[in-house]
Amino acid sequence: MTAAKSLLVTGGSRGIGAAVARLGAAAGYRVAVNFAANEEAASKLVDDIRADGGEAFAVKGDVGCESDVLAMFAAVDERYGRLDALVNNAGVVDRKSRVEDMSVDRLTRMMRINVIGSILCAREAVRRMSTRHGGNGGAIVNVSSVAAVLGSAGEYVDYAASKGAIDSFTIGLAREVAEEGIRVNAVRPGTIETDIHASGGQPDRAARVAQLIPMKRPGAAEEIARAALFLLSEDSSYTTGAILDVSGGR
Repeated sequence: MTAAKSLLVTGGSRGIGAAVARLGAAAGYRVAVNFAANEEAASKLVDDIRADGGEAFAVKGDVGCESDVLAMFAAVDERYGRLDALVNNAGVVDRKSRVEDMSVDRLTRMMRINVIGSILCAREAVRRMSTRHGGNGGAIVNVSSVAAVLGSAGEYVDYAASKGAIDSFTIGLAREVAEEGIRVNAVRPGTIETDIHASGGQPDRAARVAQLIPMKRPGAAEEIARAALFLLSEDSSYTTGAILDVSGGR
């Protein structure tokens, strides 16, 4: 009997990541829920998935730290013996700021987690999935942001730049591993009602910018998760290097 496919979701304890983990489990994946600090939220999510008949476990790790990434993937290897899907969701934002006021510490943290972290995780996924390395293929979905095309002037230009890098990385990696059984795509959310806005010091931001969105409302985490699951699924079997806007028209 073939083992069920496995899915690793980085930054999976809350928000978009948690929604992806829930839908992934409902779709039949065995799910590894990565978290950096909030073990309580990750453990509760795992308990909820198991209560609903799914299979999941929580794995701690800072995606911007190579040793943590290696340990995280080793834990998935030990638990599931295979990796079929990765959603690179972990990311950070910072306080609203103009570029001339940004410190190098802020910029380093932003790029380390949002860009280097996603590349490190994709690297480890490719090492396991690629037919070139004896794998069975798989799918990677990177979580970008509509900020990559809007620029976030006067607020988060560094965050927007980090997501622009994710878009470029998605296209390049997709072309690099297309013959090796791996599809690589990205979902580009618009303004989504999650607590990332509070972490950036603007807890009311989603509601405040709603009138700038053609659909006149922020999105829900599950709406992004549904797009990610589509890109992981065989329903998108001829899709790679694509960036799917899920932004209410913005």
